[in-house]
Amino acid sequence: MGLMDTIEVFPWNANFATGIPQIDEQHQRLVHLLNMLASHLAHQSDMPTLNSIFDELAKYAVYHFQTEESIWHQFIPEDAWETEHKTVHESFVSDVLKLKSEENSKPVQEVIEDILSFLTHWLAFHILETDKRMARVVLAVQSGMPLAQAKEQANQEMTGAMKVLVETVLAMYDNLSNRTMQLMKEIIVRQKAESRLRLAANVIENTLEAICIMDADANVIDVNPAFYQITESTQDEVVGKSLKTLKSGLADDKLSAEIWGAIADKGHWSGEIRSRAKSGEIYTEWLTLSAIKNDQGEVSNYVGVFSNVTHLIQQRHKLERIANHDALTGLPNRMLLADRLELAVAHAERTRSFLAVCFLDLDGFKPVNDSLGHAAGDEVLREVSQRLLHVVRGNDTVARLGGDEFVLLLSELKQPDDYRDLLDRLLHEISQPISIQGGSASVSASIGVAIFPQDGSNPDVLMKQADQAMYEAKRAGKSRYCRCEAAA
Repeated sequence: MGLMDTIEVFPWNANFATGIPQIDEQHQRLVHLLNMLASHLAHQSDMPTLNSIFDELAKYAVYHFQTEESIWHQFIPEDAWETEHKTVHESFVSDVLKLKSEENSKPVQEVIEDILSFLTHWLAFHILETDKRMARVVLAVQSGMPLAQAKEQANQEMTGAMKVLVETVLAMYDNLSNRTMQLMKEIIVRQKAESRLRLAANVIENTLEAICIMDADANVIDVNPAFYQITESTQDEVVGKSLKTLKSGLADDKLSAEIWGAIADKGHWSGEIRSRAKSGEIYTEWLTLSAIKNDQGEVSNYVGVFSNVTHLIQQRHKLERIANHDALTGLPNRMLLADRLELAVAHAERTRSFLAVCFLDLDGFKPVNDSLGHAAGDEVLREVSQRLLHVVRGNDTVARLGGDEFVLLLSELKQPDDYRDLLDRLLHEISQPISIQGGSASVSASIGVAIFPQDGSNPDVLMKQADQAMYEAKRAGKSRYCRCEAAA
């Protein structure tokens, strides 16, 4: 299809994965059809072609909705969430048909463009917010969790930070899709009537994104004012130069090979780059680099569009931390612990070392919480967290599961019993009085230990063994640790 392959108003990435393969595959197919429709619209294809693609997209959306609903019904039948999801699907179909009906009173190209904008925003929000929420419930129910608990957990995971993440991602996608469509349509229209330099001058002067036009040898022939501003360069320092000398983020040989390989294969490349301005400031950009071909199918130009997404990336990193860390203590939460444990098991297996998974539950915490209040209880949890971090080594992990439950991953042990000295120190530290509200509080800990590979070879088994061992420690008198069923 040539240049049509370069239009990607909805770039797919891992953020849209729900964890259910069948649904994710269908989502990617919907995105592919959406981008195909955008490509033909940008290239001003005839109406039968546009209608054909639109009809295929509409039919596939209905098929996808039926697949989704059958999965939801299998695991959460006759539930209010299932009913609400069906209603959303029905409203989607009616909204699209309503937009399509406007072709009787508006230019068809404008109608298709309105539909594209609606589909892009609706699909991104629906996947990130609604489908991911439902998928979390299904996956939790599949793992054996009761439906009510699965829904509550899904709500907790999809509120707060996730809502901000959804809004951030949607803002980025709206910006990128609109800019991409606008820019490529400008380029295509002017390429038929104007010279290469005239086209570049008209396009780049009408966008706030940093844009550069290159010749067939990838040397810069023109840029817009935003490019000069971001790079803090003058015309003499830019025109005729290779792009990688102007954007330090492109100077890496490995990244450069990836970019130009993708352009040679697909005609375009999109991704994040981090460059340094003359002032020394590091800024992050989303770069879309596309090849422009002449009527003979030969590459005549390259177009680079740079969207400054530094604040979005910073927000994403902040949200990722919020999503993966306990709000009270700052420790890794259950989600991040699962990743750390999987990596720790793989590392121990690769290095033939031992890994201790320690499930820790505080003794005497409830009386502190009940007598002194939740604020005091929170202070105790924060102090215990700091004491845990103070005792463990730099390559170990301390995570809080919730309440007064913690998990420690003690890695790179040379012998199965090498955890003992560390846990002895840890029990001593925890048992020391904690100054709080003008007085003091005292707690201790019961710890269950499971060793990889002797007590289990996968994360789930190790966690279960350590949990059981923790209850054995409590039954044995508390303020101690036990390994599996035997007292340490």
